[in-house]
Amino acid sequence: MNHLRLAFRLLAKSPGFTATALGTLALCLGANIVIYSIVSAILLRPLPFPEPGRLVAVKNSYPKAGADDSSASVPNYFDRRHAIAAFASVSCYSEGTITVGGEGSPDRVPLMRVTPEFFDTLGVKLAHGKMFTDENLGYGPDEVAVLTDGYWRTRFDADPGIIGKTFLNDGLAITIIGVLPPGFRFLSSEARFYRPLSHDPKLREPNARHGNNWNMIARLAPGSGLAEAQAQMDAFNAAQLKDDPLAQLVRDAGYHTRVLSLHAEQVRAVKPVLLLLQAGSLLLLAIGLVNLGNLFLIRTSGRAKEFAVRQALGASSWQLAREIIAETFLLACAGAGLGLLLGAFGNGLLLQLGANRLPLGADIALDERVYAAVALTVPIVALLLALPVIWFNRQRNLVGGLQLESRGGTASRSAQRVRQVFIVTQVAFAFVLLSGAALLGLSLKKAMDQRTGFSGESVLTGGISLPWKGYKDDNARADMLARLLPAIRALPGVTHAGITTGLPFTGFVGNNVIAVEGQVVPAGQSLQTHYTSSVSPDYWPALGIPLLRGRLFTDADIESKQGVCVVDQAFADHYWPGQDPLGRRLAADVKVNDENASIVIGVVAEIKQGSLTEANGHGAVYFPYGRSRFVPVVFALAVRASLPPATLAESVRKAVLSIDPGLPVEDMRPMMTRVSDSLVARKSPALLALVFAVSALLLASLGLYGVMAYAVAQRTREFGIRLALGAASRDVLRQVLGEGSRLAVIGLAAGIASSLALTRYMAAVLYQVQASDPLIYLGVGAILAAVALTACFLPARRATRVDPMVALRAE
Repeated sequence: MNHLRLAFRLLAKSPGFTATALGTLALCLGANIVIYSIVSAILLRPLPFPEPGRLVAVKNSYPKAGADDSSASVPNYFDRRHAIAAFASVSCYSEGTITVGGEGSPDRVPLMRVTPEFFDTLGVKLAHGKMFTDENLGYGPDEVAVLTDGYWRTRFDADPGIIGKTFLNDGLAITIIGVLPPGFRFLSSEARFYRPLSHDPKLREPNARHGNNWNMIARLAPGSGLAEAQAQMDAFNAAQLKDDPLAQLVRDAGYHTRVLSLHAEQVRAVKPVLLLLQAGSLLLLAIGLVNLGNLFLIRTSGRAKEFAVRQALGASSWQLAREIIAETFLLACAGAGLGLLLGAFGNGLLLQLGANRLPLGADIALDERVYAAVALTVPIVALLLALPVIWFNRQRNLVGGLQLESRGGTASRSAQRVRQVFIVTQVAFAFVLLSGAALLGLSLKKAMDQRTGFSGESVLTGGISLPWKGYKDDNARADMLARLLPAIRALPGVTHAGITTGLPFTGFVGNNVIAVEGQVVPAGQSLQTHYTSSVSPDYWPALGIPLLRGRLFTDADIESKQGVCVVDQAFADHYWPGQDPLGRRLAADVKVNDENASIVIGVVAEIKQGSLTEANGHGAVYFPYGRSRFVPVVFALAVRASLPPATLAESVRKAVLSIDPGLPVEDMRPMMTRVSDSLVARKSPALLALVFAVSALLLASLGLYGVMAYAVAQRTREFGIRLALGAASRDVLRQVLGEGSRLAVIGLAAGIASSLALTRYMAAVLYQVQASDPLIYLGVGAILAAVALTACFLPARRATRVDPMVALRAE
């Protein structure tokens, strides 16, 4: 405690040094706290279920057909749930939304449909009531629900007699049979309640095995591992293919099933970015510690006589070391406290920027894991700051320390070398951070420069889901749409209004196998998947997608029994390069026949469907909705108007309610907002990397300036004598600049070598940018060189202005 009190008094006597040290630590630790809170929540924290390591995701894959990552089917569930010995339990789920409430006050609420053993698979017991059974998987018996604890409390006021009561879902009375325990949340789902995953019994037939519409999870049996489960799944699939009606087709598509860790699969897409950001924040901390190490060494040199006198009076090296450690520990604790405040602010800022939309991102917070990491970091930081000072004091002899200030000598060569090594390290680390930030920034710019292929400005979008009650058949749905679209088009300022089942940048664009008449699939290859959607005739004008050839749909096409379709240019180029695609026949099936054929009547421009960074050439096919073909139950509106989209939203809602008072419009957003939001996973890392890089550049420049300024101050006598003997000011300037430049050049060389070795790990998160882009390296090197020269020039200019008489008199 005495050491801490002494350390506090010493730090209070040096307010400038203390403020600099605390600011540096707060910045560096705060950056690490922000990133670690995200890494901890998403990558490190186990899933909040019993024995989470036994939970796996089961995914089908058809790589040769362009569908690497597909969900499971209804037959998959019924076939596998008792056939794989390595699985203790198998279940499926499907996410969606549903209308809750009656006419005049409808609300669109997220829900999840699940199979009966879903919560058993997760290891979760209901707090009240009971779970579904297999009988609830049919239409009619599926009109039951299990509520989350939060929804039970907010909507039903935690009614203790809730079991057996009903509430409206899509106009149907749904009976509540259970309530989940507090805090339950499945992955990133926002579901308020759960209902059975009901389906048509015909979907259980073998010819529907590759329908790909359910997400499958499983719990490994005790003693079983991923490898064993994968081997059993492979053997099971091989046996099933013997009687699969589509055996040859799926073999050609490379069909197989992957058994993956549920947690690892959830975070797979964001893991490289998060690890990259964590590495960047640790680099920033390293630069800050190096900078502080230099400051401590300089400060220690100023206290050399004090330490020498105390040693002469009997103070041991260990006693001095404890005092130094107490001082650095006190600084580290205070810096960590400020860092936590800065981290809390940064955490909130990142959540506003969309970090909570990352997989498992809803649980990002400064929790006990973050506090434990900070508590572990504080003594490590204290020791790292103290050790160079302790080593420096042990290297210096007592007599030299007593003579140092009185003789005005320079610091020891060992101390100078340590400080120079620190500067080289700072410049190298700063180069790595700057080059990484520049690569991410350039990658983001490349992504933002990509053209969507459509004109999304002045376009408002939103989703509608027609409830089963009142819209049980295609005719009822077609009548509703026939009234809805004219009502929206009649709104002031609206020029076009269309619908689609696959609105771009929503993640719900269909991806299905397309068979083309006359196209023979070579042996060993497979039919390809393409984007598919059903649209109204006004969809393309509403989104501003150009017509390149032929014509678009008309109302006659909707009513006609003859199938027609429109394809994009990428699809036409793939199947009919240099030929006229109009009049060709295709089908969303494995073969084309007179029953399923659609004739190509038009070609439109290719657009980005999933993201700005998706590869071109995937191909898209658009089918019309209609009484005789297909009328969507779930679809999106695209409304183009001369008014700002945000001001149009309320008018569109009222127009929909005028057609059906119980029908809400969900997720109303301008189209360009969806495009912008698709880049959140790139914008946030680029922004954070830029903050880290600028901070590193500032710390490196301050470190170089501090070392050079101290070196000039230590050599005041030398410079005074040289100038008195006739040396020109420019010679002194050249010497000081040369010494500083030499350190900067060595640091740049080390930084380039480090970047070449490390940036290849960034390749997975870069878009159209080479990890070793020479222009990036040249630009970053030029910036660092300019900053380094500026940092060296100020002390060098001070050296040229030394008055020889004043310098000699001071000695």
